[in-house]
Amino acid sequence: MTSASAPLAGIVVVELGHSVAAPCAGLVLGDLGAEVVKIEKPGGDDARKWGPPFLDGAAATFQAINRNKRSVVCELRDPAQRARLVDFIVERADVLLQNLRPGQVDELGLGAAALLAKKPALIYCNVGAFGARGPLAGRPGYDPLMQAFGGVMSVVGEEGRPPVRVGPSIIDQGTALWGVVGILSALYRRRDTGKGGVVDVSLFETAAAWMVMHAAWYLCTGEIPTRHGSGQSGIVPYKAYRTADGDLVVAAGNDGLFERLCIVLGHPEWSEKAAYQTNPDRVKNSRTLYALIEAEMARRSNAEWSALLDAAGVPCAPVQNVAQMLEHPQMKALGLLQPVPGSSKPLIGLPISFDGERPLPRSASPALGAHTKEILG
Repeated sequence: MTSASAPLAGIVVVELGHSVAAPCAGLVLGDLGAEVVKIEKPGGDDARKWGPPFLDGAAATFQAINRNKRSVVCELRDPAQRARLVDFIVERADVLLQNLRPGQVDELGLGAAALLAKKPALIYCNVGAFGARGPLAGRPGYDPLMQAFGGVMSVVGEEGRPPVRVGPSIIDQGTALWGVVGILSALYRRRDTGKGGVVDVSLFETAAAWMVMHAAWYLCTGEIPTRHGSGQSGIVPYKAYRTADGDLVVAAGNDGLFERLCIVLGHPEWSEKAAYQTNPDRVKNSRTLYALIEAEMARRSNAEWSALLDAAGVPCAPVQNVAQMLEHPQMKALGLLQPVPGSSKPLIGLPISFDGERPLPRSASPALGAHTKEILG
């Protein structure tokens, strides 16, 4: 897919973003073809220094989420520099994306109301912490804080053990995706009305949304959801097991799959026992059932169990590390690890294809201020 044929070719995005959430949204928009202008303070986005490891002069984390952008250094507290930025936004920008600390953009005259008054067609996306309203609206927030405050950490890990954070920054990255959904929806609406508007997303709202099934559990039962390790509270058997040489997740999520699993394990009689016949029965008696399955799974290797389960049509997957995931033939077949022009290492691309083609990265993350003169003069 060429840059000219990309879905968002011709759209100009100004990213007043730092750290992860807003830059990830800018990454997606850039991969989809938009021209993304990243506005940085004189010292640069803090994420440039989030290392080691470093790649091509900046932290690997920064390089992973800032390709296909142009970097402009702007001291926002300097009236002259800020005025040039506003002129650029009014003249060129379709979208402004920001995750500065609460209240900062309004103090600087860069808030939604001020810019929409100058350019009603602008789509202005706030990527906040706790949301646009409420007693905590003015507080800053980061991914681990929201995994804690939003309840995510309360259901991750093993029961009786300390809370565990999900390794990937799912709150930051999830909020970025909701921001993109909002921006694309607003662009679609603008096509018909000619008017822009304000899109609000926040880390807390994303965290709460990830908890949708656990919230439903609590609202229906009045019981606080607990930790289930690799398992699932309402589906049994549905977890990882230690094998002779690793760990294997088996998802026997219905009665038919459970019956097949029992046959593969050499115990077809388990599926006939009253305690295990239906999923509600198995959930109620999960401890005894899991103990039986775990004893059998330890007898063979991941590869042996995978072959047997695949032949029986029971879904399973080995617990892979990053190297194993990146080197797997499926990863290579999909072409998800892509070379990036200007980068010494390939990076994971956009997990979307259009008519069988995945958008190709156009450029590596920019050097700090590389495009300041070109864009602001």
